[in-house]
Amino acid sequence: MVADAIVYHPTVAHYLRFVATTVGRDKLLRTLQYFSRFYAWYLYRTNNPARLIAPFEAIKKHFGLTRKALRLGKNVEHFKAAAIAADSKDMDPILKYCTVGRQLGYATYLSLDAVTYLDAAGIRPLSSAKRLQKEAYRAWFTGLAFNAIAGLYTLWKLRQREQDIDKSDGEGVVESKKVARERATTNLQLLSDVCDLTVPTAALGYLELDDGIVGLAGTASSLIGVWSTWKKTA
Repeated sequence: MVADAIVYHPTVAHYLRFVATTVGRDKLLRTLQYFSRFYAWYLYRTNNPARLIAPFEAIKKHFGLTRKALRLGKNVEHFKAAAIAADSKDMDPILKYCTVGRQLGYATYLSLDAVTYLDAAGIRPLSSAKRLQKEAYRAWFTGLAFNAIAGLYTLWKLRQREQDIDKSDGEGVVESKKVARERATTNLQLLSDVCDLTVPTAALGYLELDDGIVGLAGTASSLIGVWSTWKKTA
């Protein structure tokens, strides 16, 4: 039957594994949140009435708050990852430094972000909420910057590896394909980091970026996240 073919299709099973993860649901919500941010800006700039803009402003606000709740407690994961990286004996020194910096940046961001949740949800006003949120963005910016530096360094190391490969034998061909896959993965992550950097950069006033640019960049990085998580749950 058609219904059985749909219910038992491997793609449906894959989808269920995807949405069963917190990361998968977060990336979907993030995609909708940032696209709504872009589209609300677009509707405003093209002089559409407020009644058409309001639904997308609501999605941006409420999905952002939902994601903030989903992130509660996740800071512990990043503090642990920073400690593990710091204790590593066989990691490249530069990548080790960048990993520790990235994880501490993310952990600090999530810790400060969690403190502001009650205020953002309207449960308990916090007079220092705006200042703490700004510090959270600064920590996120730091974590993303460390990750971008690690990405650029990894690309340089891959280029060095590729130059030493002898492609005239079978092992060299296999190694060359491995380097190409690693480069593609690193480039994709670097693109995601650059897109994400627009969010704290705009929030902190480092660059004058409107909601259109931030919304599109956030949508792009979110879709990269969706695709990466989808692959991991295959």
